[in-house]
Amino acid sequence: MTTGTIERSRVANASEGCVTTDEQLISRLRDIATVRLNEPLGRHTTFGVGGPADVYVTVRSSAQLAATFAATHGAGAPCFILGSGSNILVGDAGIRGVVIDNQAKATRIEPLHIAPDSPVPAPRLIAASPDSEAVLVWAESGMSFAALARNLARQGVGGMEWACGIPGSVGGAAVYNAGAYGGSLSDVLLAATIADEHGATRYLPARELGLRYRSSIFLRHEIAPAVVLSLELAGVRGDAAALTAKVADIDTTRLSAQPRGRTGGSTFKNPDGHQAWELIDAVGLRGHRIGDAQVSDKHCNFFMNVGAARAADVFALMQEARRRVSERFGVELENEVELVGEGF
Repeated sequence: MTTGTIERSRVANASEGCVTTDEQLISRLRDIATVRLNEPLGRHTTFGVGGPADVYVTVRSSAQLAATFAATHGAGAPCFILGSGSNILVGDAGIRGVVIDNQAKATRIEPLHIAPDSPVPAPRLIAASPDSEAVLVWAESGMSFAALARNLARQGVGGMEWACGIPGSVGGAAVYNAGAYGGSLSDVLLAATIADEHGATRYLPARELGLRYRSSIFLRHEIAPAVVLSLELAGVRGDAAALTAKVADIDTTRLSAQPRGRTGGSTFKNPDGHQAWELIDAVGLRGHRIGDAQVSDKHCNFFMNVGAARAADVFALMQEARRRVSERFGVELENEVELVGEGF
C-alpha cells in the first residue's frame, strides 16, 4: 500500500512532460529535502520494477511532506507520493514530474478519552472494549503499518495485530482502508491530518474519509488534491506477551499461505461472493508465466517478479487473468495493485 497521493489521474500518463528542466522548482525542493534526478523506481518498489522518476524527493517529516507537496503543485508539476512501494506497479517508462518518497515516521502514544459529545466518535475497537484502557496512537504517514502494529504489541497496546503483515505505510492504509485477518483501518481510525496543494492542513474525523472495502474518498477522487500527513488511531491496553504471541500466530498463518519474494501484494480485490485467488486458479493460471512475471504457485492472487520482469510482463499477466476470469465466470476482476506512471 502507498502513502497516498490523491491525484492519480495527473500522474498516470501525465502530459506535462519532464520537469527536470524546471531548475527553479528543483532548487526550491532542494531547500526542503533531499533531491535526486532520474531515480530508478525499481529500487523503491516491492515488485522491483519501474522506470525512472524525473525528480525524486525524500522527505523525513510531515512538515517536509506538506511543503514539498505544495511546492510541486505551485509549479504545476505532476506529483506522486510513494510510501512503502507496495500495492503499486510502476510502468517501465517511469513517472513524470515529482515523486515524493515519504519517510516521515514519527509516532507517539498517549491516553485516550472520548467524551460523549466528542465530534470524533469511538471506533469499533473502543466500542467493543468498553472496560479496557484506551490509548491514542499518533503516527506520521510514512511509518510502516506492519512495523507500527508490531511495536504496539511489544508495548502492550492491542487492536492492530491484524496489520502485522500489511506491506504498506500508515498513509497508504488510509487511502486504501487496509485490512487483513478480520480487521481493517476503519476499526481503529479516529482521524487523519491532511495537507492541501497550498500547504494548508486539515483535520478529518474518520467518518469524513468515506472508508469502504479497499477504498476511501482519496481513491474515489471525492476530495481536492491533498496528501495524508498523519493518522490518529485507537488502541487498548493489553498483555504484551499475549499480543506478541498473537502477532506470531498471524505471521505463521500468513507465511504458510502467502509467497515470499518480489510482489506487490494482493493483485485483485475479492469480487462480491468470490475469492480472487480461487477464480484465477480455476482458469488454469497457477504458476503461469509471462517473461519473468509469474502467478504464484502458493497463492494465485500474488503475482511475482521471479527474475528480471518488466512492468509490461506483470501487466500482461494481469490482463490475461482478467480476460480468462471474465470469459469463464462473467466476473470482472478489479485491480488492488494500482498502475502508476507510463509505459503500460
